Amino acid sequence: MRLMARRETQAEETPLSEAAQHYLLAVRAMTDGDTTTQASVLARSLHVSPQAASEMVARLTAEGLVRVADGRELSLTPAGREAADTIFRRHSLLEWLLTAVIGLGWAESDEEAGRLQGSVSPRVETAIAELVGYPSTCPHGNPIDAAAALARPRGTPLNQVEAGATVTIYRITEQAEEDAELLMYLEQQGLVPGAHATVQEVSAGRDSITLDGPHGRSSMGLRPAGLIRVLPGRADPTLFHHVPDIVSAGRRGG
Repeated sequence: MRLMARRETQAEETPLSEAAQHYLLAVRAMTDGDTTTQASVLARSLHVSPQAASEMVARLTAEGLVRVADGRELSLTPAGREAADTIFRRHSLLEWLLTAVIGLGWAESDEEAGRLQGSVSPRVETAIAELVGYPSTCPHGNPIDAAAALARPRGTPLNQVEAGATVTIYRITEQAEEDAELLMYLEQQGLVPGAHATVQEVSAGRDSITLDGPHGRSSMGLRPAGLIRVLPGRADPTLFHHVPDIVSAGRRGG
């Protein structure tokens, strides 16, 4: 059963500015697992001033998309979650299009998708979804919407895996996606969803984890490793989306 069947055009949506979309996506990423965040943390993540973040949070709160609780904790309202899921789904579909069909790298596609996501109509969204095979995740393995999130395991942070274990790369979390250099490194090393790797060493003293992966040995800090989710052993390959062969073959033959 397709997880992304054709959707009826919803009632007229209130357009969100590009900045508002980025804020909603950031809050969505930071509150993964029903946690909360704060405007100051949001400001650091988006590289904006605390005042700018507070002003946007106030605007999104007035529009009923963000909730501010005691202690200044931020979370998405149901309407905010729905809006953020819509933006993320369109962003993810664009990433599949840009990587699997056009041939851009992860970091480039993430940046370009951020520019284009606000211009995608429901009709174009449906067409892209059909073209790339109705994925349930983005190319980095993150659930494309709330329904997909409920149907998929959460995975284990890579920095919690013991040396000697063989794992399957499962998700490059949304917070990790914000680091373009990390995305490029993981893609270059072949540490992408569905890839297998063996943990060789975990060192708290050197703040590093060393892996043997598809392209040989690689290492990274424990903090970025904590933003990567893995599954033990060789995970079920049906968990990982592949764009239809006819689409990817067209790019290779182009």
